[in-house]
Amino acid sequence: MDNAAKNQALVDALAKNLPEDASEALVNQIFASELFNFLGFEVNERVPSFSTGKGNESVDHALRHNTENDIFSQTKTNPDILVELKTRKRNLAHDSTDYKKTFAQIKGYLEADNCKAVKWGIITNANHIQLFRKHGKVIHPATVCLAINPENIIKIATLIKDKISKPKKALTVAVYNNKGGVGKTTTTVNTAAALSLSGKKVLIVDFDPNQRDLTNYLAIKPGEPTFYDCLVDKNVNVIDVIHPYRIKSKKSAKKFGFDVISMKEDPVWFNEVTLRQNIKIMRLRQVLEKLKNSYDYILIDSSPNWRIFSQSAIYAADVVLIPTKYNNIYSLANAAITIKEYIPEVQKARRKYQDFGPVALPIFFNGERKITPAQKSVATSAIDKLIQDAQEDSNNKFDLVPYFYPKYIPGDENKEIFELSSSVSIANSAFSRMPAVYKDKVAKNYYSKLVEEYFFYE
Repeated sequence: MDNAAKNQALVDALAKNLPEDASEALVNQIFASELFNFLGFEVNERVPSFSTGKGNESVDHALRHNTENDIFSQTKTNPDILVELKTRKRNLAHDSTDYKKTFAQIKGYLEADNCKAVKWGIITNANHIQLFRKHGKVIHPATVCLAINPENIIKIATLIKDKISKPKKALTVAVYNNKGGVGKTTTTVNTAAALSLSGKKVLIVDFDPNQRDLTNYLAIKPGEPTFYDCLVDKNVNVIDVIHPYRIKSKKSAKKFGFDVISMKEDPVWFNEVTLRQNIKIMRLRQVLEKLKNSYDYILIDSSPNWRIFSQSAIYAADVVLIPTKYNNIYSLANAAITIKEYIPEVQKARRKYQDFGPVALPIFFNGERKITPAQKSVATSAIDKLIQDAQEDSNNKFDLVPYFYPKYIPGDENKEIFELSSSVSIANSAFSRMPAVYKDKVAKNYYSKLVEEYFFYE
């Protein structure tokens, strides 16, 4: 079937053939089959009722292109895409009850044992469709939940096809908390080091020009052109402001490390009015977008405020990693504000491009000695109050539970929060101008656990 025929068949599926009250079986038979044709998947590249490995649960379809010696419908291994279908009567408009249930369903499938290799998830009822990206363990929306009809289905299906066929390699992570002193720079540097030791190619970006802690931490002396030049002048190549940071192993000639965009001290950074005239909020994202096929991870060390620097960092991110302190209520309260106010603000700004925007990863307790049961109880009580206040906020009701207690299930009530312990080597690593991960086994172990918790399967 040629492209014109595929296009017409997909349009006809919505315009002529699919009843408004179509059952899930009809959505599957009439719409999904033509969607899969449009996306370029042959019949033997589809597996219906694919067993996810999560108990006895199956997702409606799994898709993967065949290779020379591997016919997907026969081997049924390592799917690339999972597709969950719903009846047309099911309301999948964003934030509806049915949408939230379906999102939780596809997310559960994407995390299941037989789906570790999956890169994409799709939910649709032939009235709405949404694409989700899976990068390692991280799942985030690649599009908004899009209303579809015969007039726009080709445009939207093309958008989805392009994202799937031309994926960006990197996951962009903003390390952010509006509260200072929670260890954002230490987290950025040592997480980058841990990722690099796992064979990942990493870029870290100092986007706190008032402090420039990351630049100073690594003792980098910015040259010309500067990152500011790159942001205000589209003729400046971002490659020219990247510094390699490399450490030679004591046991071999092998070098390891990551790349850095550093920050030069400049009075221009302190003039908010001038900055907003010269640098738009989307500019950092535009610059980093050019690098997303050169790295596995891009980490942004963000400033502790909600001004142009932090706003730009969140706007540029796919996900936001939020360090907190269990014994600092302000770090917890600011995490809540970030999740329920700041990130949705950026999501709204990016929706005009049919882009969902960044999502928050669950918080973690950063750089503390082992927390006693009594201390944990105090922190839990404070978090419970933040959650309750958000749920009862008449102006902006918000469910913070998944972001503070990611393993919480009603009836089980697991309130476990990931803890990144402190050590002398981590605390003193800035003095040596070297990530603690590169010189201390304890630090390496701590950050390896953080990487495994948040980013990818070991």
